[in-house]
Amino acid sequence: MKKFLLLALLIIAVGSATFFYDRSKTPATDISNLAYSSFINKVRDGQVEKVEMTGRAIQLWASNGKQFVTYSPDDPNLIEELLAKDVQIITRVPQAPSMLKDILISWAPILLLIAVWLYFMRAMQKNGGAGNLSFQKSKAKLFVEDQIKITFNDVAGCEEAKHDVIELVDFLKAPDKFRNLGGKIPRGVLMVGPPGTGKTLIARAIAGEAKVKFFSISGSDFVEMYVGVGASRVRDLFSQAKAHSPCIIFIDEIDAVGRKRSNSNMTGGNDEREQTLNQLLVEMDGFEDNDGIIVIAATNRVDVLDDALLRPGRFDRQVNVGLPDVLGREQILNVHLQKIPAADDVKVSYIARGTPGFSGAELANLVNEAALVAARADLTEVTMAHLEKAKDKIMLGAEKQTLVMSEEDKRLTAYHEAGHCIVGQLMPDHDPVYKVSIMPRGSALGMTMFLPEKDQYSASKRKLEGQIAGLFGGRLAELLIFGDDLVTTGASNDIERATGLARKMVTRWGLSDKLGPLSYAENNGLSSFQQSDSAGGSVSSNVAQIIDEEIRSVIDRNYRRAEKLLQENMDVLHRMAEALMKWETIDRAQIDDLMAGREVRPPQEFIKEQDGGDTLQAA
Repeated sequence: MKKFLLLALLIIAVGSATFFYDRSKTPATDISNLAYSSFINKVRDGQVEKVEMTGRAIQLWASNGKQFVTYSPDDPNLIEELLAKDVQIITRVPQAPSMLKDILISWAPILLLIAVWLYFMRAMQKNGGAGNLSFQKSKAKLFVEDQIKITFNDVAGCEEAKHDVIELVDFLKAPDKFRNLGGKIPRGVLMVGPPGTGKTLIARAIAGEAKVKFFSISGSDFVEMYVGVGASRVRDLFSQAKAHSPCIIFIDEIDAVGRKRSNSNMTGGNDEREQTLNQLLVEMDGFEDNDGIIVIAATNRVDVLDDALLRPGRFDRQVNVGLPDVLGREQILNVHLQKIPAADDVKVSYIARGTPGFSGAELANLVNEAALVAARADLTEVTMAHLEKAKDKIMLGAEKQTLVMSEEDKRLTAYHEAGHCIVGQLMPDHDPVYKVSIMPRGSALGMTMFLPEKDQYSASKRKLEGQIAGLFGGRLAELLIFGDDLVTTGASNDIERATGLARKMVTRWGLSDKLGPLSYAENNGLSSFQQSDSAGGSVSSNVAQIIDEEIRSVIDRNYRRAEKLLQENMDVLHRMAEALMKWETIDRAQIDDLMAGREVRPPQEFIKEQDGGDTLQAA
């Protein structure tokens, strides 16, 4: 492109120089044009002192000092009239026409187009034929050994995944140790897990530990609207990798290009994505060996990948990078807290226990949000209170300080959230209440937050029914306190979630006595009885009716349980609502006081005792 720009500028410069040189030979711009008849009249009136004739062009000097220019129509009497009036006559030979000037001025656009065409033709020939232009080059970013500073010490919370890939580092460092024994290292490693769990970080750590070059590219970078571009980029990527072997190729979000191929193609041929996938399959395990090249890919949709990608010889090893457990979360928090000035009262173990289901990226965001909270308060350290506030913002949503609620709305919301809290506390196997608030957050006017005391990987029937009862606690509190006519739409999401749980218990999880351990749900998420016969429903109308009856039975049973609990604890309901009206947010310690019938303590804050334990103290 630089050569092309220099060529274009050269042509423009030569053309401009020739044009301005020609303009310099023409009369100055302050000379006025004069009609030939006016010129003759001035000569006859004696107003012309001198003329200069160059071909048909005549430049004249009038007696008043002005200059004019005119053109002779080959008048045979002109010289006689000039001599008769004693006009000085000067003649010059006309300049011959310049062929170079005509070519550059008249043909400059055409010459420029020819130069552009010749440049692109040469570029195509250099790249191996028509179509292989720069946009067909791989978009992968190359990181050399010195650019990757990340090691396994920077990766926390996924010890099993690190153990699965540690032998890749050994192979890249000492490949002969494996080859002498006839061993073959996996050509491809597929990182599978939810977003934010550290798949990309592990891949960079492998390159950092092995001190090899690292190519990074996204699956969507292969796909283009032009046919054949994706396959060309795959070829170019592996060509570069072979030149830098041993190295690592990391393909993020490979499901963008590696989805399952379909036989139902409306156009009768392979589309661009399938051509790209075919080329990737050939490059990973074709006739040519790719020793020293390890392909690492990441995805959270392994179920949509083509089976050919997952066979031995390609992505023959899957590494599950799941959400961290409580110990992993503590390790991740320690890594990120080292980067900020943390106060002495910060208890990492408590934060880790209170963030079940958080990924590594979400934990990093929590620490960063806490630092922002401390910075807005002009403090130099991040305290436990800042971390708690950041956790509430992430889990519950940002507080709406500008939303003004009337006393009636606040009281109704207080009873609604108190109903959730009381039923949840009294139901067996229900997660304990973490915090209750009537401060508007996100799209909700209030929030009751439940947090499990430990990581959970399955749920019992008793726990699921307890959750359904707890979801109806808010609506029932409104009904018992304000009556049928004043029940609001605030329970719409609660009803939706309760119905969804009941439907899954009956149709997916086999928790219905009448229907037994059978699945009545299709892959698309809709149960069979929701589909018409023409859509391929696999249940009869009688079974569909039983499914409806069983779902209704689960809902009604737990609705009555929640109603009974609230009627038996009406005094607790009133006291909790009053506490919410007073403080807007109550924590776990205050909830324990209310449930035990004790006097409610003020809001709490975390402090650190001398023995290092976690405790609560009034603010």
